[in-house]
Amino acid sequence: MAKAKSTKKELLNTNVTIAENRKARFEYFLEEFFETGIMLTGTEVKSLRHGQCSLTESHAVAKRGEIYLHGCTIAPYGAAGIHLQHTPTRPRKLLLHRREINKLMGRIKMDGYTLVPTKIYFNARGVAKCEIALAKGKKTHDKRETIKQRDWNREKSRVLRGNQKD
Repeated sequence: MAKAKSTKKELLNTNVTIAENRKARFEYFLEEFFETGIMLTGTEVKSLRHGQCSLTESHAVAKRGEIYLHGCTIAPYGAAGIHLQHTPTRPRKLLLHRREINKLMGRIKMDGYTLVPTKIYFNARGVAKCEIALAKGKKTHDKRETIKQRDWNREKSRVLRGNQKD
């Protein structure tokens, strides 16, 4: 039997998470999530397809009526020449509707919120997207409570697994 030709859509990795900011869930109370587009150059997209991205020290900033992603590191694409390379930590513009930008800027200025990128991924159409969250910083005692809750959940799952083996 002949093998069917695969289409371009089948070849695209859909909803593949490239980078995730796991520390953000520990450092902040994440309240509202937004899916944004990112303005990227060609070598940045190719580097993202290879999974070479880090969100650990990144944050989003509102400037001149736009929102930019700062601190996100996208490694240079190895196969490209030196003159085609991008700057790994340059600020990248996030693409949102004007209504969403106004809402976010108002919450940042008045309520003491901050914008934290939680993950970068490719959607079903193969377009790079960034998920940002409207977040409020945790105090030290809140972080301790999170650690206690995580430890308790781990211990609870161990006990439950131990009972299932019997």
